[in-house]
Amino acid sequence: MSDVPSPATPPAEPQVAAGGLPPEEIDRLTDDIVAALKTVYDPEIPSDIYELGLIYRVEISDDRKVTIDMTLTSPGCPVAGEMPGWVENAVNAVEGVQATEVNIVFDPPWDQSRMSDEARVALDMW
Repeated sequence: MSDVPSPATPPAEPQVAAGGLPPEEIDRLTDDIVAALKTVYDPEIPSDIYELGLIYRVEISDDRKVTIDMTLTSPGCPVAGEMPGWVENAVNAVEGVQATEVNIVFDPPWDQSRMSDEARVALDMW
């Protein structure tokens, strides 16, 4: 799987580290982590951060620690200091996750082509 979704594609499924977790557990964790990410919203935009394409990479290690690379719609986002904590709390609530580390990255920069069709509908951006 690719680390970063290419422009004009829906958000990528999380990249999962290969290793000792059984495939069915990796699938369950992946689905539950994506569901948790979809509960986090940018307060200025009525769409969740996953569908907005702000999540660039999710890695689940063998010891069930999750590392997330995400971006913001702009470096000056007013909730830049708070949003990583919201993401960390949401993912830490997933059964089986031991810890979560959230890294804010700005390369590549976010643009509207990273949004899913669901986000485009919610924001009326066709």
